Amino acid sequence: MKIFFDGGCRPNPGAMEIAIVVAGRTTIVRELGQGTSMDAEWLALIHALTVARSLDVADPVLIGDSADVIAKANGRVKCRGAAVGYHERFRALASAGAPPRIRHVKRSHNLAGIALARLHAR
Repeated sequence: MKIFFDGGCRPNPGAMEIAIVVAGRTTIVRELGQGTSMDAEWLALIHALTVARSLDVADPVLIGDSADVIAKANGRVKCRGAAVGYHERFRALASAGAPPRIRHVKRSHNLAGIALARLHAR
């Protein structure tokens, strides 16, 4: 099952928000506190995996547009700073079931990113 995720903040740094799209349903979570866009992207990825686990998805494919977060979550790039804590949270959650596949797509193909953009276009 594909689960799209995106995080952002306005301004950067600023108030964080995330979006998740799974099975045609969009969930937007706002008021996650203050942080950077990278913090928000990690929170979105963690939330996407949390949703996959709660739905008991056997083979989740997490799809986002943050190449940096995806590379770190997949272990291709070493985490430093705040990313270390997020990576540890993600790995602990990932170990609770089938390992998720994490894929990068262009921003224009990220359904969660499109949902956040529409939210701010109103």
